[in-house]
Amino acid sequence: MKRLGAAIGCAALLALFGAAFASAPAMAQERALKKVTFSLDIIVLGRHAPLYVALDKGYYKEEGLDVNFVPAKGTAAAIQNVDSGIAQIGFVDVASLVVARANGSAVKVVSVIYQKAPYCLFSLDPGANVTKISDLEGLKVGSNAGSFIPSIAKALMRKNGLDPNKLSVESIEPAARIAMLVTDKIPAIDFFNISRPALVRAAKEAKNAQVKTFLFADHGLDLYSNGIGATETYLKENPDVVKGFVRATLRGYQYTFKHFEEAAEIIQKYSKALKNDITVEELKIVEELTVTPEVKINGIGSFTPARMKSSVEWMAENGGFPQDKTPKPEDVYAAGFMPDKPVLP
Repeated sequence: MKRLGAAIGCAALLALFGAAFASAPAMAQERALKKVTFSLDIIVLGRHAPLYVALDKGYYKEEGLDVNFVPAKGTAAAIQNVDSGIAQIGFVDVASLVVARANGSAVKVVSVIYQKAPYCLFSLDPGANVTKISDLEGLKVGSNAGSFIPSIAKALMRKNGLDPNKLSVESIEPAARIAMLVTDKIPAIDFFNISRPALVRAAKEAKNAQVKTFLFADHGLDLYSNGIGATETYLKENPDVVKGFVRATLRGYQYTFKHFEEAAEIIQKYSKALKNDITVEELKIVEELTVTPEVKINGIGSFTPARMKSSVEWMAENGGFPQDKTPKPEDVYAAGFMPDKPVLP
């Protein structure tokens, strides 16, 4: 009987130690998670749901990453956050990045999410009712110092034989722009077209007006836009971290495009002020910007050197910086950080 008791005791101890050893790798993996701070391009909005889906679903954790998000005041500020070390990786856009590289930035884009540029002007009908490029002459636009959209507007005006000096710009913080527009304090504002759902509701409530969206991509602008970027040093020293971050993020977009409502519910857990119906509408616009015929073949986040070259050349011509400071296309992007197997939409 004593032998039986001893045997049972030994078995219990072995089971205990076995459980401890079995949990050790999991604990080690938890401790080994690499902390990464990612700079958004603005405050948390519905358009960022794919990132929070990747966080909530554990995609980042599967890549060994502990990801934290911080806001910014525009993509230029997001680039500054990455350059300064506030964030290791950021949601940057190619147009702003070309300008930043011309002014000494060390950030490169490694994945392009928005294949179609979301830059636009919003106006109202009745109101300025901007629907064609000639409507920009004599127009006053609410913008801010971190926005490159007025420069894009003026460049397209020049290309169409219009006087860019006849477009005036008034500095208005992003958070106040919609209110200024719907109260007739400014005839037009610049924004990403992803902001349209919230603006439509505000315009209807304030004055029952229709929102007019002048999307530059529909009027001759062919630029890559927002994507994932990091400094050259960080890319060199942490290639696997960046690859893992890109892979997890693209999975977040993939899942979101198949589950809009669930994605809206997920991000609402992290930002209570968001409204699910507006988030769903924003995400459908994000899908339009992200999923092109090329992306359906090459995967979400993909880009080509040829189109990156044309984006840089357009910015060199219209970016407002000295030609001798124009970065080379290969200074703006870094290849080799996309998944080996494309993440298809």
